[in-house]
Amino acid sequence: MKKKIVVAITGASGSIYAQRLLGQLASYGDEVEVGVVLSKNAPDVWQHELGSPPEIPFPVYDRSDYRAPFASGSARYMHMVIIPCSMGTLGRIAHGISDDLVTRSADVMLKERRQLICVNRDTPLNLIHIENMRTVTLAGGIMLPAMPSFYSKPASMEELVDTVTHRVLDMIGLPKPTFRWGVDQADY
Repeated sequence: MKKKIVVAITGASGSIYAQRLLGQLASYGDEVEVGVVLSKNAPDVWQHELGSPPEIPFPVYDRSDYRAPFASGSARYMHMVIIPCSMGTLGRIAHGISDDLVTRSADVMLKERRQLICVNRDTPLNLIHIENMRTVTLAGGIMLPAMPSFYSKPASMEELVDTVTHRVLDMIGLPKPTFRWGVDQADY
């Protein structure tokens, strides 16, 4: 059965995480149905960090388009990844403020008891951030901070970023051949 996934991109630093995840999701072809929404600042941050406007291989919905399919639980999108997830977006989700399609879709995921993955990128964290992460976690969300791992000995920026995006894919149930702890490297 096709996995229905929402990818939200906010204006937090870390556009490369969204770029890599979207490319990896595209490699699944007909196995996935992906809808994308960008926050107001996401295109500017993407342009600044990656040097070009976003090129997205999936349908993109305007942040004010509440007619997007994933704005309702009846569309049965089962997974949402906010990558990168700004602390402002997380705060609005934690307090039930559905003021755009990103936060409305996150609210839908939580109320329908579906998977919401927040790839937080900000650091350091203050107590408000930590409490908001706690609140969203208690509501059923998953905090998956953009904290790359190094035990696979990544040789490039892309390989380092993929240590995070591959974890996201694992959480969704779309594993990629990647480094696995305790598995001989020849086996992946």
